[in-house]
Amino acid sequence: MTQVRIFTRFEIFWHWAQAVLIFGLLLTGLEMHGSYALLGFGAAFSTHIVLAWGLIGLWAFAIFWHLTTGEWRQYVPTGSGLGRTVGYYAYGMFSGEAKPFAKTPSAKHNPLQRMAYFGFKAAIAPALWVSGLLLLFYNFWNDTLLGALLSLGAVAGVHLAAAFAMIVFLIGHIYMAATTGNPWYEYLRAMATGYHKE
Repeated sequence: MTQVRIFTRFEIFWHWAQAVLIFGLLLTGLEMHGSYALLGFGAAFSTHIVLAWGLIGLWAFAIFWHLTTGEWRQYVPTGSGLGRTVGYYAYGMFSGEAKPFAKTPSAKHNPLQRMAYFGFKAAIAPALWVSGLLLLFYNFWNDTLLGALLSLGAVAGVHLAAAFAMIVFLIGHIYMAATTGNPWYEYLRAMATGYHKE
């Protein structure tokens, strides 16, 4: 087996920093909704705001990095090989079939991953950004035309729905990362070290 450097140091930092911030946001958001009590509403709210600004800053820098390095191409969905990839994850990996996709520095994600990450970046993340900022700055837009078009409840509903979409994405992401490698931790190791074994 050979080791191939797939992820840069920035990608490793971005991935794990994003994970910490997102889990912190989910936990503080759930506490603000009364799902459990640990920090109290005020502390959970303040922490949620700090984490949100941290994530927005990280995402803004990551967008800049992806655009300037050309790595944005890694997330453009493709139908080429999608059927084979879905077939592999649905039944092929359970019957010993070879993976239909080899990771390389220029093709880090298989077609299914590209679709999932594109959905995350094009739908879930923007919905969280926009609804979160609208909630944060509600007092500035409530008495404007925007306030006549949107209700606080609708914006909060979009934010909550996007948060649940994030939870679904995370469950799928963690499940696939922790169960489909050979050995099972291969993809976790690759995201920790940057190297993938082929």
